[in-house]
Amino acid sequence: MREAAPPEFSGQVERWGPALSALAVLAAWELASRTGAISPMFFPPPSSIAVVLWRMLMGGELLVDLGITIARVIAGFVLGAGLGMLLGMVMGSSPRLGAQLDPWVAALHPTPKIAVLPLILVIFGIGEASKIMLAALGAFFPMLINTIAGVRQIPHIYFEVADSYGAGRMQTFARVVVPGSLPLVMAGARISANVALMLTIAAELVAAQRGLGQVIWFAWQTLRIEEVYAGLFVTSMLGITFAYLLERFTRWVMPWRSGVRNASR
Repeated sequence: MREAAPPEFSGQVERWGPALSALAVLAAWELASRTGAISPMFFPPPSSIAVVLWRMLMGGELLVDLGITIARVIAGFVLGAGLGMLLGMVMGSSPRLGAQLDPWVAALHPTPKIAVLPLILVIFGIGEASKIMLAALGAFFPMLINTIAGVRQIPHIYFEVADSYGAGRMQTFARVVVPGSLPLVMAGARISANVALMLTIAAELVAAQRGLGQVIWFAWQTLRIEEVYAGLFVTSMLGITFAYLLERFTRWVMPWRSGVRNASR
């Protein structure tokens, strides 16, 4: 029989595997672009993109646009995901209210949110409010649906135990509903953050003067392809950062999940 890999080796592979695979892809891209296997006009070598990105960062304008985009994403995420979580808790806890509102969720959720942008621009104007509202709309539904599912999957025996101990409605909500639904709520938060980022960039492409989306759009209009890739890279790094922060927050609010994961290894 083949011997199992030592835990230390498995841990190193798990830690450095994504970085090594990314480096391999970048190296293959660099070689293919330099040798002409792929068009350098449309796929410039990563080294050239890195030089352009560094120049943009040192110029300071990209950092300003990055800060504007981050502010819009956070505002939209907090507004949309916060409302989605609150309404999801109520709908999940009340079967009667859930039955009344479920058809509305089923009807509105599949609507492409970017298609609603013209209507949002008419209602809120072309200022900051329209970008934030579009991001909030995108963050609302994933959090709402995940929260409803999180509350409804809580075993009924937990509520019976709370009743047997004389817990009131608010105590049951705080001690049973909230912690019991947290795993799916935090999963919904990650999806909501990604959707809020995507819709913010989309709104900036067509209805903004500053932001990462406008950086990408202006670079495309002027055929500065390296700047297009630089803007896309910064956007992807922003998404990775949001995912990392939410993962750390999840471990903080649900420390028992980390213990279960470590015990299963």
